[in-house]
Amino acid sequence: MGMDLDQGGHLTHGSPANFSGKLYEIHSYGVDRETELIDYDVVQKRAEEVRPKMLMVGYSAYPRVIDFKRMREIADSVGATMVTDMAHFAGLAAGGAYPSPVPHSAIVTTTTQKTLRGAWGGMILCREEHAKAIDSAVFPGTQGGPLMHAIAAKAVCFGEALKPSFREYAAQVVANAKVLAARLQERGLRLVSGGTDNHLMLIDLRPKGLKGRQVQDIADTVGITVNRNSIPFDEASKFNPSGVRLGTPSVTTRGMGPDEMREIGDCVADLIEGLEDRANLDRIRERTLDLARRFPLPYSLS
Repeated sequence: MGMDLDQGGHLTHGSPANFSGKLYEIHSYGVDRETELIDYDVVQKRAEEVRPKMLMVGYSAYPRVIDFKRMREIADSVGATMVTDMAHFAGLAAGGAYPSPVPHSAIVTTTTQKTLRGAWGGMILCREEHAKAIDSAVFPGTQGGPLMHAIAAKAVCFGEALKPSFREYAAQVVANAKVLAARLQERGLRLVSGGTDNHLMLIDLRPKGLKGRQVQDIADTVGITVNRNSIPFDEASKFNPSGVRLGTPSVTTRGMGPDEMREIGDCVADLIEGLEDRANLDRIRERTLDLARRFPLPYSLS
C-alpha cells in the first residue's frame, strides 16, 4: 500500500507502469480533496480494509511534512512492515530541517542525489532482522559488481552531510522554499496545499488554462528548470498534467537567499503570464542569466 502517483507518490510505489505495480498487489492512499493533505484517519481505514503486508511511505511531490509516527502506528495496527522512501527529503532529514523516518521505519531507502546532493546512487537502511533478506535481494538478486567510484562518491556525500555547514544548507533550503512559495502566491498562482513545509512546491496551472508540458518546455528556454507534474485529482494526462513542480536545493547550494527567491518567483510568474510573449521571455532569460552569473556553482561544498 503506497501513496498514489497522481497525488504525490512516486512511480516506484505501486504505479502499474513500474515493476512494483506489475509484481505486487497494490492498494493506494492519497490526500484529502479539500486540504490536499494526507488524512491519516482515511489511511488507517484503508489499511484496515486491505491489510497490506507493506506500508510504503514517502513521496516525490508532496510539499508537506509526513507524520511518520502516525504512519508507524497504522502499519503496526494491521501487521504491516513500514518502509519509507526518503529519496526526496533525505538531505533535509540529515540536516535536521525535516523529521527523520529512521526511528519509525523498519526499512528506509534513499537516493544519494537530490537534497542529499551527492553523486547518483542509492542506499537502504534497515533493522538487523531484515538485513540478510535485503542483502540477498541486492546481491545476487539484482546487482552485479559494485562500482567502487560510486561508493567513494557516496562516502564524500556522507562526509559533507556530517558537517555543520550542511545543517545550514538544509535549513536554508526550507526557508528559501517558504519565501519562494509566498512570492508565487503573492503573484496570484495557486499552490497545492497552499504552500510548503519542505523543499518543493506544486503550481496548479488550471486557473491559468495551461498544462505542465508547455510551461516546462518554455521555461527550459529561459534558464528555469521545472518538472511537469500531476496535481491531486488531476484529470489531465500524466504525460501533460495540470501542474509543475519546482524546488530550492540547487539554487540554495549556489548561495541564493530570500531576495533571490522573490526574484525567481517573479520570473516564474512572469513566464506563466506571458508564455507566448517573446520580449517577455527574453527579459526573463536575461534575469536568470544574471542570477547564474552572480551565484556560480561552487567548486567545493565545504
